[in-house]
Amino acid sequence: MKKVILLLAIIISSTTFAQNDAKAKSLLNEVSQKVKSYNNIAIDFKYVLENASENIKQETRGDVTMQGEKYKLNILGITRVFDGSKLYTISPEDEEVTISSENNSEEGTITPSKMLSFYEDGFTYKLDITQNVRGRKIQYVKLTPIDSQATIKYILLGIDAQTKHIYNLIEIGRNGTKTTLTVNSFKTNEPISKTLFTFDENKYKDYYINKLD
Repeated sequence: MKKVILLLAIIISSTTFAQNDAKAKSLLNEVSQKVKSYNNIAIDFKYVLENASENIKQETRGDVTMQGEKYKLNILGITRVFDGSKLYTISPEDEEVTISSENNSEEGTITPSKMLSFYEDGFTYKLDITQNVRGRKIQYVKLTPIDSQATIKYILLGIDAQTKHIYNLIEIGRNGTKTTLTVNSFKTNEPISKTLFTFDENKYKDYYINKLD
């Protein structure tokens, strides 16, 4: 779950660092400005994790809707709702709801609400290859961690050159794991319910409510 959220945080945002490729910086800034101009964003995505040496290939789909700090994420059969104050993790399989304060300091918990402000430290970047994907020009930017001990070897961020939206993200780990998150649909400024980010406890009367704080 944390891995998926981390990739999502990268995939619809943009970073800025000093002393990097000027063209890559300009492109990433365009992506960031475009994202920040929207009132809300709804994304459907495909997530694939592969490790050939371990004979692992896992594929799943998910969706996330965001408005400011608030978000609703559905992935792996679990729903996470953040109302701006509390995070509700709903697991129908376990019939359990976990309620907590969102802890942004915890390692690996870059949340969907941070996708709109992707200005993070820790990477260098440069333009990489350009590909034609079903008539779309996809420009890749390669992000390399400054920390030589990082578990990530590098990240390839694919950007649609026309729309300035993220097409996909490919993360290569030092352990040989490859994770790919591909955006199937990217919708903006959609009419959304006023209660989309509100947790209604009455709907989960048969669930165990686990309040962590």
